[in-house]
Amino acid sequence: MSERNGIFTGDDPFDLARAWLDEARESEPNDPDAIALATVDGEGLPNVRMVLLKEIEDDGFLFYTNYGSRKAQEIDGAGMAAFVLHWKSLRRQIRVRGPVEREDGPKADAYFRSRSLKSRLGAWASRQSEPLSSRSALMAEVARVTAAKGTNPDRPPFWGGFRLRPVEIEFWADGAFRLHDRFRWSRLGFSDPWKVTRLHP
Repeated sequence: MSERNGIFTGDDPFDLARAWLDEARESEPNDPDAIALATVDGEGLPNVRMVLLKEIEDDGFLFYTNYGSRKAQEIDGAGMAAFVLHWKSLRRQIRVRGPVEREDGPKADAYFRSRSLKSRLGAWASRQSEPLSSRSALMAEVARVTAAKGTNPDRPPFWGGFRLRPVEIEFWADGAFRLHDRFRWSRLGFSDPWKVTRLHP
């Protein structure tokens, strides 16, 4: 533990992750909150895609999606997921994995209301991950939804948040000659204390 200093200093991995993300917002040219989210299907075949991380809470990481999407179905099926935040500008990354739970209450409602109107209407119009005959068909559905839902649509019942509550978080920073610094925070359960281990690069 005494080796952890500088950018690795801290007693709470969520505070540390927030500090790194805040720093990335000053230096990363595009989407500093983009995560590569990994899930696995029922046959054990992995999937990964970019998703926007919307909040680092006191004990979890929150993102939103269509519950009918492939990612959501795989999360619901396995109950677990992993992601990596990577910032080329800082030469740092954070890897996170653990169980996932839905956030489909008032917090999801509030976030949905904060989105632009076009994004809210798009959420209603898109049957995410399902086959689409053409872009014009999608735009026609957006127009239909716009006429039906008006200028203040409620959150769709098939759209909401997922909260990843990690059992493992790894902070990585680039080092000279590929001798990187890596610290893994791990815990057996949510009420257990974190154990911090320095890893070989």
